[in-house]
Amino acid sequence: MLYYILPCLFKPWGIIEVMSNTHHKRPHVLLAGKAVRRLSRLRGGGSALPGLVIEKLDPRFLQRTLANLPHGVVVISGTNGKTTTTKMVVALLEGQGLRVFTNPTGSNFKRGIISAVIEKSDLRSTLPYDIAVLELDEAHGALFVCDIAPRFCLLLNVMRDQLDRFGEIDTTKNMLATIAMATREGVVLNGEDKRIRELTQRLDKKKLRYFGLSQKSRAFFPNDDELYDISGPPSPPPSQRNEDDVILEDFNGQTAYFSFNKKRLPVKLRLSGAYNFFNAAAALALVRLICGEKLNEKRLFDALSAVEPAFGRGEKLLVNGCSVELILVKNPSGFRLALGSYEPQNTDIMIAINDNYADGRDMSWLWDVSFSSLAHGVTMVSGIRAYDMALRLQYDEIKIGHTEPNLSRALKLFLHGSQKPKRIFCTYTAMLDLRKELKKYTTLERAL
Repeated sequence: MLYYILPCLFKPWGIIEVMSNTHHKRPHVLLAGKAVRRLSRLRGGGSALPGLVIEKLDPRFLQRTLANLPHGVVVISGTNGKTTTTKMVVALLEGQGLRVFTNPTGSNFKRGIISAVIEKSDLRSTLPYDIAVLELDEAHGALFVCDIAPRFCLLLNVMRDQLDRFGEIDTTKNMLATIAMATREGVVLNGEDKRIRELTQRLDKKKLRYFGLSQKSRAFFPNDDELYDISGPPSPPPSQRNEDDVILEDFNGQTAYFSFNKKRLPVKLRLSGAYNFFNAAAALALVRLICGEKLNEKRLFDALSAVEPAFGRGEKLLVNGCSVELILVKNPSGFRLALGSYEPQNTDIMIAINDNYADGRDMSWLWDVSFSSLAHGVTMVSGIRAYDMALRLQYDEIKIGHTEPNLSRALKLFLHGSQKPKRIFCTYTAMLDLRKELKKYTTLERAL
């Protein structure tokens, strides 16, 4: 086995060169993948390399491994909310007694999933789980289902996000349509999203379930079209709802009220933010569909009330006795919802904006967000596009304490300011960099 893995110590690609010309059995392939994953971790790498190695050596590895799961594969995709919703679904299914395999946060592409499978598989390439719940971005999800048809899928939304990467918003919708059409048994759709609802024209109506909003709660969730005054078809009124739908009826503080099985049920959540309450409705609808008549309702809501925020999505840390909260933002609707979900008074605010590939290069969307709720001021603005963000705030006449593009220096200044609770709104790569810096001050779970 050393013959296979020693090249990785000097050149990670060496294992591919050695083994691609060597007759091998499946255990050898998996051992190679495990070795590369270990070495990649030691070198500080991410999750792509082990997946690439396995793809080259055994292109059907993932398809064959996932095919053995008794309850199949579930795919969760959409523009916003994938990570938190996936975490909820995993917790709810585990609360029903299922062993759930999932891809770690940040690995929502095929090679990342392969790397997660490598870690959890035994040497016979067997996963000791009942069901897989996979978070996939829209583009990788459309490719994934060409090889592996999911049993169920959940499609959250289509928003204007990373258009420099995916192109027009209808391109994103078509990617999600590909996922839905490949799904074998059941599809859960966001009944409030115009473009998601349009997918029903291509799908078997018997396979469909929905999650949605009451007329009262819908006012808190304007979609992109409403944000730009483009009229869209109204949401179905309550009289037209299906009894299998899950509806977010209302919320107050940390308590959300759901319409579920013809009942109005209150649930006190550990998650903050109106958008997370809507994500919870999505998770409830999906788990209800998966479990069917075997669903234990008490366990379902007990599990939901215990779910902690996913990393960077309302994640709360304690630094020097002071609360620090990380809020991921990446498009106009998401940023607007985040600003509207938290009281800014008596809180130090930091905004960190990067424009790396994973964030999307085009930051013009910041001009479509109203920052008037931050009228009390922003303590720190940072990130690669710090000065662009500062300019945007100035147009809304928001007072800025400091502008420091270097995230490390900015965070240090921010943390050593007042003893007020602190909240950081940040784009994806800014959030990852800030979490690395925060490890100098407190303990965090590994994200990738």
